[in-house]
Formats: sequence, structure tokens, C-alpha cells
Amino acid sequence: MSDAYITILDFNGFKNRKVKAIVFDMDNTLFDFVEAKLKACRAVVEYLGVGDEEELLKYFLRGLHGFEDSKNIADYMQDKGIYSPGKYEECCGIYENIKLNHIEPYPKVKQILRNLKSMGLKLAVVTDAMNGHALSRLHKAGLIHFFDVIVSADMTGKRKPEPDSIKLALDKLGVDAENAIMVGDSPRRDIEAGKNLGMVTAYAAYGDRNFFEKKKCKADFVLRDIGELMKLYENK
Repeated sequence: MSDAYITILDFNGFKNRKVKAIVFDMDNTLFDFVEAKLKACRAVVEYLGVGDEEELLKYFLRGLHGFEDSKNIADYMQDKGIYSPGKYEECCGIYENIKLNHIEPYPKVKQILRNLKSMGLKLAVVTDAMNGHALSRLHKAGLIHFFDVIVSADMTGKRKPEPDSIKLALDKLGVDAENAIMVGDSPRRDIEAGKNLGMVTAYAAYGDRNFFEKKKCKADFVLRDIGELMKLYENK
């Protein structure tokens, strides 16, 4: 891999900080995953003929089974008194297909990743999604080829803000934490995790759909648009 680096501009106390890699969160950092889930929930409730998409989405937000677990659909159907194994299986298929079909990168994401690669930077994705979901979403978004490393939660058995997945990505990249930037939409899972490792952190405020997180964020940089990432550097 290349030994190229960029230097952060002289502000926020980061003069001469050499950056060799950028680690991105995936969902709601590279694309609007919550919107894709809402569209999938809408398709399910339309199939069932009861409720609405926001009501179903709240089942995924409870933290009972996890944000990605289809058992949330089963609970919803049981609470509505319409559960059957066959209908549940149909709903799961509808949900997964519609969700994946609506994965589209945020504007400018492809161009920014292309620019970063052309500068010789190493790029990684670290996600709390399972490997199969991560790969299928990145393929659908047309982004997978930009990344040197993809680390999913099942590769370490830990989720952010536990540092294991980020540390694994950095190890695979061959880059120290102090020479990397963590970019993510979650103040707790991404920014806190990155800062604890000594990384520079960039909060993807444009994608923050973390409904139940405290919004206080101590990121080094706040991105209102992913294009602002390019303003942090000067090429060396």
C-alpha cells in the first residue's frame, strides 16, 4: 500500500498532523440507511394492510432485538394480531428487498472517495452491520471498490463504541490511530470511539439519524456536507 499522506490545515490544534487513512462508518454516513428502512417498513405495512411505517420503525428502535433484526417485524405482527409463519416470511423478504433497493449514496460521496483515493489515502469502512449486509449495501451503492478494508461487527464480535473493529481496520491498513481520521454520524459510536483511540474525528452531522442519542458531540470537525471533508487538508 502507498505511504502517501496529507496534512491537516493549521486549525483546531492539528498543525502537521499527517493523515494516511480515513475510516468511515457506513450507514447514514455514506448513504441514508434510515430512509431506506422507512421505505421498507412502508412496503411491509402496505402488504399487511395495517399500521404505518413509522410505527413499525419504532419496533426496530426499541433495542430489544437490535436495529437490524427481523424479529421486530414478528413482534409488530403479533401485537397487531396478524402473525402467521408464512406471512412473516413474506414480510421479511419484502423488507430486505425494498431496503436494499433504496440504498443510494449521498450526493458527492463517490466524488469525494475518488478524490481521496487519488491523493493516495487508504480508505476503510467500519460498520456495526453484519458482513453480508455490509457488502450488499456497498455493492448496491456502487462504493465497494473505493475501500481497501471493510470491517463488520461479526469480524470482532464487538460493536462501536468498543474499539475492536476500528483497531482491526487500522491494523489491516497498517496505519497508526494518530495518522487516521474517523468519520461517522454517531457522536457515541463513531466519534467517541475514534477519540478514545487518538484519531482525528469528523462528525457527519448531515447523516445523523440517531434518534435516542444525546446530540452533544466533541468531534474535532463537524461536516454539514461530506464535501467539507476536502477542506481539512492540504496535499503534501
